[in-house]
Amino acid sequence: MALLNITSPHTHGNNRTGRVMRLVVYATFPGIAALTHFFGVGVLINLVLASLSCIAFEALVMKLRQRPVMFYLRDCSALVTGVLIGVSLPPYCPWWLVISASFVAIVLAKQLYGGMGFNPFNPAMVAYVLLLISFPVQMTQWATPLPMLADGQTTPGLIAALDKVFFDTEFPNLVDGYTSATVLDIMKQNSGLTLDALYQQQPVFTEGRWAGAGWEWVNIAFLIGGIYLLYKKVFTWHAPISMLVALALMAALFYDAGSSNSGGSPVFHLLSGATMLGAFFIVTDPVSSAVSTRGRIIYGALIGVLIYVIRTWGSSYPDGVGFAVLLLNFAAPFIDYYTTPRTYGHKKPRRATDTSKQDGGH
Repeated sequence: MALLNITSPHTHGNNRTGRVMRLVVYATFPGIAALTHFFGVGVLINLVLASLSCIAFEALVMKLRQRPVMFYLRDCSALVTGVLIGVSLPPYCPWWLVISASFVAIVLAKQLYGGMGFNPFNPAMVAYVLLLISFPVQMTQWATPLPMLADGQTTPGLIAALDKVFFDTEFPNLVDGYTSATVLDIMKQNSGLTLDALYQQQPVFTEGRWAGAGWEWVNIAFLIGGIYLLYKKVFTWHAPISMLVALALMAALFYDAGSSNSGGSPVFHLLSGATMLGAFFIVTDPVSSAVSTRGRIIYGALIGVLIYVIRTWGSSYPDGVGFAVLLLNFAAPFIDYYTTPRTYGHKKPRRATDTSKQDGGH
């Protein structure tokens, strides 16, 4: 039977999976550079360990499933998962924590559901949240950013960092400055101080410009990477921008001029924690997010609202990006069901499960 040569109205592009995934990795470089500058070489150790572990687990599962290993590794999806895990975990965390996160992400959250395209939840966020619940101490020991270190101190060198990661050796000359509370931790634990008084009292704010030393520049760097991906049309603006707008609106609504009950300004929430990483590298996951244009707007906006709710009124976890994303991954099919666009030739949108004919249909 002859094959039809179908052209218009179909469009074709060169955004194959491998190319898209490589662009995502390239877009993380500014954020990785900022993280490494402010928190040290531990960030790079995380990245190497997580990337190699994710690729190894992907290859192992493909081998066990008797699939062509290199064919699946070339799509670079395992590498992207490893990079996202590497930048999400605290620098200098134990090696087994990184490998455990890689195992959970690739084997349990991805391959257990059938591999790429079938996972209902973002693999990197499944790993992050599971480890955060299971090992809260190790997952919250973030290194002190460079501007807050005492005079003459700097971030640890490679040998000292490797000793810390693999043998839990204390850093020399950094006993008092190895870990510190993040800006979101400080904001959540605030009791009785106005925001102006809190900012004047805490060095992490006095050493920063808008949202805390180090973190604001890390978020700006990931924002630059996100803009690059938008320029390359890797994804549309709907989910990330709606998330950021919703988060900023919630922060503005409950800012109340910076009283002791305030959760922080819109600028603080946009430039702290994992906001920009979540907006442009997590929320935009095409597999676990909503599909339609309206659905992506709703999906992103609800994630932004949930992030603010968890950050401000949650009892334990200061950031909330991982939890918010997983909750909306769960709700994405429901959102798609009610936001299916009108197909060509039909007068009304059709729900995903609707098999009846409508006026104008065929």
